[in-house]
Amino acid sequence: MTLNNPHYILSPGTQIVTATDITQPDGSIAVIRGAVGVVIKSPSDHRHAYRIRLIDGTEVSLKRHEIAIKKHYQNPRDPNGNETDQHADLYDYVIYRCVVGSRAYGLDSADSDTDLRGFYLPPTARYWSIYGVPEQLVNEEREECYWEIQKFIMLALKANPNILECLYTPLVEHVTPLAQELLDLREIFVSKMIYQTYNGYVMSQFKKLNKHLEKHGSIRWKHAMHLIRLLISGIDGLETGVIPVQVPDAYRDQLLAIRDGKTPWEEVNQWRLDLHHDFDAAFNASQLPDRPDYERANEFLIAARRAALEG
Repeated sequence: MTLNNPHYILSPGTQIVTATDITQPDGSIAVIRGAVGVVIKSPSDHRHAYRIRLIDGTEVSLKRHEIAIKKHYQNPRDPNGNETDQHADLYDYVIYRCVVGSRAYGLDSADSDTDLRGFYLPPTARYWSIYGVPEQLVNEEREECYWEIQKFIMLALKANPNILECLYTPLVEHVTPLAQELLDLREIFVSKMIYQTYNGYVMSQFKKLNKHLEKHGSIRWKHAMHLIRLLISGIDGLETGVIPVQVPDAYRDQLLAIRDGKTPWEEVNQWRLDLHHDFDAAFNASQLPDRPDYERANEFLIAARRAALEG
């Protein structure tokens, strides 16, 4: 993690706790270990001191090894204030890992990242403990993100595009029998709510792209490509009840042309408007339920929790 790096510079406003007693030249203690303060001036590099204002208004200069970030110092799992990855062991409880993004869409290039996503089921004692579990495990260096199983299910019930693509991607790297049970139930998350989430997200993002174009004179073409792809996927989902992840051959060249900036912005925007119209028609004709099956999702979550307890 970034905060493990001693060369990382803390910004002004960061709350700190002194990690050692600070003595005066005569040997008396000027600042006791555990005093609370805030960074008011950061050094240019890790070799120089921070200017710290203590809670009583006193200002002192302290080196990085003499202070700890307050929120880490107060963490019950790390009473010494060491800035460690406190949830690293939870990666051992990932029960589903898949590949999403450009490689799953069939829109990857030689330098495309491999985006890993999935969910994890921690041991029951971890839920009951004071340490708790995070909603997400994120490792930016490895392009990994795993949701705690309840969070994953709640997002799926809201028709979150990223989560639905996790359930339907053809590129699965790891799946336990319990996780497979959820994959076998994935149709319970597909409902007309796709229209709201997919359509609404694309509309809001295109507004941002237009503002960026007006302000900077440029377009984030890869993002535009994925927004068009998302509309195509949503329309197909409403029509078939299945979330397509890999892009159909009929659209691949057109989407890559957008990514490469070879399609005029006016044409991209017009295609987007046409797809919104098609989305409206697909919504009106869709035979999908209005809402996902909350009861079956809840039954699975309870069974998963029970399995974690018994296991």
